[in-house]
Amino acid sequence: MNDELQHLKNLGKTSAQWLHAVGIHSANDLRRYGAVGAYRAVRARGFRASKVLLYAIEGALLNVHWSELPPAHKAELNGQLDEAQGNNKS
Repeated sequence: MNDELQHLKNLGKTSAQWLHAVGIHSANDLRRYGAVGAYRAVRARGFRASKVLLYAIEGALLNVHWSELPPAHKAELNGQLDEAQGNNKS
């Protein structure tokens, strides 16, 4: 099977399977959800994904390795995640 998600930077077999399980089957689907939305959907489905998946998805959308995301960008993603979850810590 030709899995479009596995051809994106940072996404391997397991992360692609998790994304498929929540209805994300293509790069376009992933763009529609966004990194935070996709990560939240995976976690809501019960998969034990770490924050690295959040960064990996964002890196896939930007075509950069997740470890190359600047700390400020990661902090922004974490802030968006906190806000989306209603966990605003400020």
